[in-house]
Amino acid sequence: MASRVDIAASARDDLELARRCAAREPEAVRQLVTANNQRLYRAAWSILKDRAEAEEAVQTGYLNAFGAIGGFEGRSALSTWLTRIVINAALERLRAERRRQAELKAQGVATLASYREQLMRGSEPAAPDAAVARAQLRLLIEQAVAELPDSFRSVFVLREIEGLSVAETAVALDLPEATVKTRLLRARRKLQEMLAPEVKCALLGAFPFAGADCERMTARILAALRIR
Repeated sequence: MASRVDIAASARDDLELARRCAAREPEAVRQLVTANNQRLYRAAWSILKDRAEAEEAVQTGYLNAFGAIGGFEGRSALSTWLTRIVINAALERLRAERRRQAELKAQGVATLASYREQLMRGSEPAAPDAAVARAQLRLLIEQAVAELPDSFRSVFVLREIEGLSVAETAVALDLPEATVKTRLLRARRKLQEMLAPEVKCALLGAFPFAGADCERMTARILAALRIR
């Protein structure tokens, strides 16, 4: 458990980093974006279940965050503040898509949901046999998580895969802490019905957004903010 001294120091660091980002210091912006890309991507995917849509939500969330970062007061961790903003962006995209689908349905237009690519391919090279085995296992996990009810999925991804605390998850999802605990418990039970216990150790490798993916997102944000 972090001490009060550690928490206070972390809060000061967050405020300083936010101040530097508000001043559009390139190194500060790059540091913040690179450190949070994977968490934010996972949070967005847990809502949208689509890689391209999740990336768009992350970019929108970043731009919204950088527009407001001058007012960051440190009431929560900077990463938690960012996560909440990206979740709101993802939810807005989800609502927009549902409105669009409802309009198409009302007009009698048949639509089919399709993914632009296989979910969450890894971006780092590896030995062929190991890469194939990991890809198969990761796909199994991701498909199982994707089948969780919407209300359980985001809690599970933030708590079990991203490692947020109950309190941080509650802030990010705007839920009571008791609800976070209940939904996580139910998500775990449901996944146990679909997955063998031994695959749990592979969860940290699921939904990768590192290497080239991370660099690409960082470059997109820097370009959008016109920072070289």
